[in-house]
Amino acid sequence: MEVTLLGTGDTTGTPTPGCGCDTCRTARERDIERSRFSVHVHNEHTDESLLVDASPDLRAQFLAREVALPDAAVITHIHFDHLDGLGNAFRLFADLPVYAANETDPETGESVGDTVARKYDYLDAVSTRAVAPFESFRTCGFDVTIVPVEHPPLACYGVVIANSATGAKLSITGDTNFGIPERSRAALADPDLLVADAIVPAHLCEYHPLGGDHHDSAGVPRTFGTKHMTREGALSLADELNADETRLVHVSHFFPAEEAFAEPLAVDGERYVL
Repeated sequence: MEVTLLGTGDTTGTPTPGCGCDTCRTARERDIERSRFSVHVHNEHTDESLLVDASPDLRAQFLAREVALPDAAVITHIHFDHLDGLGNAFRLFADLPVYAANETDPETGESVGDTVARKYDYLDAVSTRAVAPFESFRTCGFDVTIVPVEHPPLACYGVVIANSATGAKLSITGDTNFGIPERSRAALADPDLLVADAIVPAHLCEYHPLGGDHHDSAGVPRTFGTKHMTREGALSLADELNADETRLVHVSHFFPAEEAFAEPLAVDGERYVL
């Protein structure tokens, strides 16, 4: 299993257009980018590839990283920075199966799968496959499971990708706060690689109107506001899940420049063989 982190940034990416902050300036100087979130997973045994989330930056990501176009995709939730790259399916694919949850979201009145099908009904290449959380399905030679996480107010899911032939396991938290349900934590546990949402360091919670949440025993917030984990929250989750290796993604340009490019914060283009 070869994992390529195509996009490791939050909704505006780093550098953020029009921003002259120290972090964005440093990213430009170092030629580092964190584009909108997307992960490419290649199965070397079947020569198939799975895409997790369709970044609006999809075209540029695939050109820059020279990875194969996906044979299937999984969409974790309906925010534009994870979904709207599906429009790139036009004239690129004859058929792209897109897997998404079948649970109705009370906030929208439809499931993630329903939203994908409705928004992209004009694309003959996109065929939506609605799947139930915790029920594994087979695609690209992988056993894939979506698991509910907490990203209010919308339904959102993490993804577990396992290769039964090699025993390799990749866990992706999706966009989430630290309050991931226990059943989902159990499914995500013991990965070779954990790709975890970590939008800011905990000390920036003082600037959020809602502050932080899910404080640890030392009072450090593991959730920024209500929607995303802090760096400290993601690392705490990694410890709980017994992850062999952890990369932090959905990283914002609000990280101070002296912290923004330190380990284990990921940048676009990183590759891991599991």
